[in-house]
Amino acid sequence: MSPAARPVGTDSRARGGAPAEAGRPRPILLIEDTPSLQMVYRSVLASAGHRVAVAGTAAEGLTRFGEVLPNVVLLDLMLPDRDGLDLMQDMLRLRPETNVIVITANGSINKAVEAMRAGAHEFLVKPFDEQRFLGAVENAAIARETRQLRRPLPEPNAPPPPTSAFLGSSETMARIHAKIRSAARSMATVFITGESGTGKELCALAVHDTSPRASGPFIALNCGAIPQDLLESEVFGHVKGSFTGAIADKPGAAAAADGGTLFLDEICEMAPALQTKLLRFLQTSMVQPVGATRPRKVNVRIVCATNRDPLDAVRRGQFREDLYYRLFVVPIHMPPLRERGNDVIEIAEAALARFAAEEGREFFGLDAEVTALFRRHPWPGNVRQVLNVIRNIVVLNDGGLVTMRMLPDAFTDHLELPQEEPPAPAAPTDELTADSLIGRTLAEIEQIVIEATIARHGGSVPKAARVLDVSPSTLYRKRDAWKS
Repeated sequence: MSPAARPVGTDSRARGGAPAEAGRPRPILLIEDTPSLQMVYRSVLASAGHRVAVAGTAAEGLTRFGEVLPNVVLLDLMLPDRDGLDLMQDMLRLRPETNVIVITANGSINKAVEAMRAGAHEFLVKPFDEQRFLGAVENAAIARETRQLRRPLPEPNAPPPPTSAFLGSSETMARIHAKIRSAARSMATVFITGESGTGKELCALAVHDTSPRASGPFIALNCGAIPQDLLESEVFGHVKGSFTGAIADKPGAAAAADGGTLFLDEICEMAPALQTKLLRFLQTSMVQPVGATRPRKVNVRIVCATNRDPLDAVRRGQFREDLYYRLFVVPIHMPPLRERGNDVIEIAEAALARFAAEEGREFFGLDAEVTALFRRHPWPGNVRQVLNVIRNIVVLNDGGLVTMRMLPDAFTDHLELPQEEPPAPAAPTDELTADSLIGRTLAEIEQIVIEATIARHGGSVPKAARVLDVSPSTLYRKRDAWKS
């Protein structure tokens, strides 16, 4: 079973994984009463570079919550000493900005829905795989960071405020910045497309921050991460008593964005019934919460995004054509990182400086070999992948210049190296023959073979690693050890 498909929501043996080193960012709080699941969840999170604080009961969880003040909480709703939903509400009263991901079994999915209505960020139904688990954690962390990215209104002709994910001086990005400046001055709907990880939400935030609405709220809603039966309530709100679990009035995202910008991410994942209501909202600017008898008018600028081809979704009948034309007024396509030239180096160096400051480390930049590798790598995960690689480097190394040996194995194992014909076996030489190896230790033989293979391939460690069927970072570490 591949790592991405390995189930982590059932009792099983935990995989090995060293916990992430301590740093300044707050750890994730995991509240789970089953020891085996504690081990599994913690191992998966630690392997991804997260620090984790663990509690086994509601009482211990509330204590740990006050100690570590986490930005993200993973909460099992079935705890031995208290209802998990009550615990979640206590935590949100103490720190409303916390994003809580609730975990539940199939038999209690109604409880998870109730938790979403009470303020949970997302819920996971057991069993779930690593990719779904880590994706939920990443989305919760990104959602909280996005809420903090509020900046003063810049000069009219200035580029959008820089972040490590929205840097770039390439000609491609210059055109994006120019389009953002033009679009920001109007009320026209902006439709952002692009591959996953290209920075679509940061583009939406740049549109907001360079607009006259910058002093108003920026509300982001991921249409693909919210259950369909909750999406209408999340967008338009609900009134107390309108359905089971509606214990208080709740303003939806549209009302919360009044005077600012509503960002609808993954818009093509929206259910057809809600597409109709969204179209009506765009036409009238009137919001009617679930269970309300009267609508009210709001003043909202709409920005939406998708990593799919929206016109193809229209052709397939998955997205309303009239809604498409209503939204697709100012299109902005975020280019993949492989088309942005030297931007990857700017992004990597900015991320290195930011993460090093967060972790209390001192890094000086990228060495020439890493820089060359980053420039030619296709980066299928785009900016998000760059940030992941740099974060791993900063967490697992003390500092200095970033070298090839610091790159994570998960990255170097999938490097796309130039294809070449395998070299013909060389005839034994006086320097390297079977007889010359007899009497040496295995460690000495390993060093001789590795150095000979590297020399045969013109000093290229990645090429030698491919021949020896190991990770390039493994060879770099071994060579460093031999020098010490």
